[in-house]
Amino acid sequence: MYTRSHPLLFALLAAVRRRPVVRIGRAVLVSGSEPYRRALTRIPLDRTAAGTTGGAARELGGGGMLFDQDGAGHRESRRAVAGDLGAAGVTRLRPVWRSVLARGLAPLGEGRAVDLVPLARELAGETVCALLDMTADPVAVARAAGDAAAAAVRDHLPGPRPPGSARHAAEATARLDALLADGETGAGGEEAGLRAMLVVAAVNTTVAALPRAAAWCADAGWWEQAEDEHLRPSLVSELLRVTAPSPLLPRVAAADAELGGCRVRAGDRLLLVARHAVGAYRDAPDARRPAPPSVAHLVFGAGPHACPGAALARAQLDDVLAALAPYRPVVVRARVDRRAALPGWRSLTLRAAADRTGADDGSGYGRRGA
Repeated sequence: MYTRSHPLLFALLAAVRRRPVVRIGRAVLVSGSEPYRRALTRIPLDRTAAGTTGGAARELGGGGMLFDQDGAGHRESRRAVAGDLGAAGVTRLRPVWRSVLARGLAPLGEGRAVDLVPLARELAGETVCALLDMTADPVAVARAAGDAAAAAVRDHLPGPRPPGSARHAAEATARLDALLADGETGAGGEEAGLRAMLVVAAVNTTVAALPRAAAWCADAGWWEQAEDEHLRPSLVSELLRVTAPSPLLPRVAAADAELGGCRVRAGDRLLLVARHAVGAYRDAPDARRPAPPSVAHLVFGAGPHACPGAALARAQLDDVLAALAPYRPVVVRARVDRRAALPGWRSLTLRAAADRTGADDGSGYGRRGA
């Protein structure tokens, strides 16, 4: 999946994945768990540099304060959204996505197939619109967020840019801004940037993560584990670890430092490879012997740069697996999305198994989720 969605980038990352830190020109590729954690917790980062999350936030809405501020401003922005994305937010938003799942998965019980990708897109759109109290069409918001992220990634990838890529990125961003502004008053500047970046991050990671995790579960025959309320949280953690919805975090160093014996200079581009830091390429998921939380949680970042939506993401995947488990679905068709910002499926079609007793020998290593 990785090499088919972004062939040059992920081929390069695969070639150096066994080296904790390696320099290639002005870029420093970080794959080791400890250097990855240190880069996020000990090295000052330039939050506004082009090609970083903060830079993208400014392009999306002129602010993006959650992602590109330093010091007290950054902490205040994170606190402002922590309640909505933490336990209280999960309690408030859970009925929203559970309603989408109940409606969207009902055809499985009737012997019909379900494409999980548009369902994940609807789930993400409904959730983020409820989160931000928006009246815009949830599916339109989700599609616009996907288009904006994909255009931004194409415009910032190394190598020659396709003709018109900058224009396409600006047009996609404008469409998203228009949807987010529909019916809203007083949300401008930094607040607009924060809303736009939250929408883009929430939608794209959800649409990438949920179908891939479900496909892996189907390939490995783990629906009995998914149905087990005691085992499912570990399964969720392991599936998020190996799928790593945001597999690569682009950052820029703001000061000289050292990582794993490699000198880092201010202005160096840091490519923090989350899926390598958590051993996704090396350690198969195992809900009965999961990776320690200190490793598994690195897919959500670390320290002041940890994703505030981790609890919500885990709750959504938990509910998706629980809703799918009774059907013991199998994958009947899958197509890689070559345009998306994050590696994922363009379509993933499931059908309930004829024999729903399931089989779980704990030995599977899912192909379609990889």
